[in-house]
Amino acid sequence: MTAVDERPPLEAQVADPLGLSADERQPARTSRLGYLLTPLVLAGVCAALYVFVSGRELDSIEARILTRDVITSRAWEHVWLTVVSTLLVIALAVPVGILLTRRFSQAITPALIGVANIGQAVPSIAVLVLLALTFALLGFRSAVIALVAYSFLPVLRNTMVGLQQVDRSVIDAARGMGMTKLGVLGRIELPLAVPVIFAGVRTALVINVGTATLATYVNAGGLGDIISAGLAQNRTIITVVGSTLTAVFALFIDYVGGIAEDVLRPRGL
Repeated sequence: MTAVDERPPLEAQVADPLGLSADERQPARTSRLGYLLTPLVLAGVCAALYVFVSGRELDSIEARILTRDVITSRAWEHVWLTVVSTLLVIALAVPVGILLTRRFSQAITPALIGVANIGQAVPSIAVLVLLALTFALLGFRSAVIALVAYSFLPVLRNTMVGLQQVDRSVIDAARGMGMTKLGVLGRIELPLAVPVIFAGVRTALVINVGTATLATYVNAGGLGDIISAGLAQNRTIITVVGSTLTAVFALFIDYVGGIAEDVLRPRGL
């Protein structure tokens, strides 16, 4: 009997050098489709909202609030609150997470985790009230402090988990090759922990988008001003516009975070 060559034809090998079947290659195409679908859906929601508002006869209060200038101004304030607070969280939580995974900090790790848990457990509106009553702190700074306290834990936890899950044998091998502890951290541990850390940052971003609506109560602006105005004036359409824009912004931030997580993920992971 002659042996049967079960290898795929040469053309198939050239077209797919990894030897993946069509079914195995399908997830990549689905992912690219998802990248295109999400912004289209969000744009469709915004377009539907515009058509809905344009087709209604607005009274003087609704017409004064639902203007392009007001919505654009509040949206940029919301973006600014979210970006600044998230950057501060990354700048604070990632270094602290690195320090808490070192052997010399094992004694203080439970205490610091407990403090971070307090920030997550206490409602953000309570943090805003405490800052306002205790330090007479209002406006942008008060809102940013509350957002940092509320979203600190996810980034801290994910940084610690990402570093702790790195295989110890990989670290020992790097040390055996003569790398310093700092070199192992920068070239081995952090690159391997990047996917988990970015997942925490992505969670913090979405938390900050939603929580930033409460900044209106300390005169820090944002889309919460529109929602609050709609509730105070008993104008449902104003509340719907503010709430929908906040939801679209949160979904868009999560979408951008997902792309950044894929793009910045080290090759091979």
